[in-house]
Amino acid sequence: MSNAPFLTNPYDCNLDQVEANFAPLTPLSFLQRAEKVYPKRVAWVHGDQQSTYTEFAERCRRLASALAKLGIGRGDTVAIMASNVPPMLEAHYGVPLTGGVLNALNIRLEPSTIAFILEHGEAKVLITDREFSATIQPALELLRKSGRSLTVIDIDDPQYQGPGHRLGEMDYETFLKSGDPDYHTVVPSNEWDAIALNYTSGTTGNPKAVVYHHRGAYLLAMGNLLAWNMTAAPVYLWTLPMFHCNGWCFPWTLSAVGGTHICLRRVEAGAIINAIKQHRVTHLCGAPIILNLLIQSREQIELDRTVEVMTAASAPPSSVIAGMEEIGFHVTHVYGLTEVYGPATVCDWHPEWNDLPLEERSRLKARQGVNYAVLEGLMVADPATMQPCPADGKTIGEVMMRGNIVMKGYLKNPEATLEAFRDGWFHTGDLAVLHPDGYIELKDRSKDIIISGGENISTIEIEEVLSRHPAVLDSAVVAMPDEKWGERPCAFISLKSETGLTSSDIITFCRQHLGGFKIPKAVVFGPLPRTSTGKIQKTLLRERARELQ
Repeated sequence: MSNAPFLTNPYDCNLDQVEANFAPLTPLSFLQRAEKVYPKRVAWVHGDQQSTYTEFAERCRRLASALAKLGIGRGDTVAIMASNVPPMLEAHYGVPLTGGVLNALNIRLEPSTIAFILEHGEAKVLITDREFSATIQPALELLRKSGRSLTVIDIDDPQYQGPGHRLGEMDYETFLKSGDPDYHTVVPSNEWDAIALNYTSGTTGNPKAVVYHHRGAYLLAMGNLLAWNMTAAPVYLWTLPMFHCNGWCFPWTLSAVGGTHICLRRVEAGAIINAIKQHRVTHLCGAPIILNLLIQSREQIELDRTVEVMTAASAPPSSVIAGMEEIGFHVTHVYGLTEVYGPATVCDWHPEWNDLPLEERSRLKARQGVNYAVLEGLMVADPATMQPCPADGKTIGEVMMRGNIVMKGYLKNPEATLEAFRDGWFHTGDLAVLHPDGYIELKDRSKDIIISGGENISTIEIEEVLSRHPAVLDSAVVAMPDEKWGERPCAFISLKSETGLTSSDIITFCRQHLGGFKIPKAVVFGPLPRTSTGKIQKTLLRERARELQ
């Protein structure tokens, strides 16, 4: 053992972090680069309008400048109520270029919830499309009653010809003209600074406010490129709401590779199909409901190339994945939550799986997979003991995550933040199994699992079986009280068309594919209630199941 005196590690000497070798990570840098590298490339298309990257960047600077003149700066919240239109894209750059925080509002929410969000997030400016004036006007009236006011800017989109009226001081285009195209934008001095504020769906009580930082948004945007093998100049169709987890960070991802945004105000089958054909779309995202929409319109789809689709939200049945691939779409399955900027795991595909039969490929692809390259930790564990579950594909545990794409926390809610981050992991509340190959597969939300006679029943497993029935469009399974077993499954089913299908037919079908204790005790036909983000409202269905009992 050496007797030499202790010396400072040489790697810590004269190798400091300085301006030349360090810059805070921010997705705003992607637009700055795109403007220089792809100045004439089309950044976005909206109907008969389009903008090059030079024009797009200039408009974003004008927006930042106009907001700064209103006093918006570091840590100030700017809300926007808009569908997938250019002002929504521009807000993803223009607002944080002032140092402000973007709060993209869910266009399907009711006035009272919008008012709560504007109040809780302390929005100083609201940019709103006149289509949503029937929601925004009463929300603003509620705010005024509480003594708060804010500046309102109206979007008067020429693509919208429906009802609605302006509520604010000026329209968006006039507001942009008041800004300086050469505005010296604010770059965050700390990559931990907030960039966006997103509210959870709030199925029980008020929604929680999830805070994103620049570092996380940068990394998730890059993670999307890796997970999707995205190459230069993709043409991306906006079928995913930009208000949902900031469009899974794709408003920033596209600039990193000089991609073109195809804005889509109305997410309808005909509009999607026409856009894919007209603009030669290469990529689109959406929940399984969007995939179902395309499968139901398969007769109208003639693809001369493969179109990449990224899907998440509720777990897609393998039959839906198979249906999409049969009509020329290649599906990448991801999984995440608002608290992790959108997708955080991906069913990373192995080339050797391509030789498997379609049914087996679809089963593998329906799994939620492995962590994004930018997510440091992913674990399925017992939430009480924090012991990891064995990789046996059977033992159910809670999905937990940690790393740079986990939120800063919940705004003004330290108790909820501490609870979500207990034991050094973000607790998702989702239940899954870990397969021997290291891929996770969701089995349920912790609140949705059915416990029947001491046995855990996965509602997702039953829904997967129901999806294979040729007459079933969509389904949801919840717990129904049972005197003998405690709980039994109850299936709510939406059919593709009017048929003579009966409950007995469904139960007979299930008996062919499920163990006896997993067979639905009751089957109810009809439309399924959904949240403002398109998720099935199982809370309401559980109430209906109790009423049936």
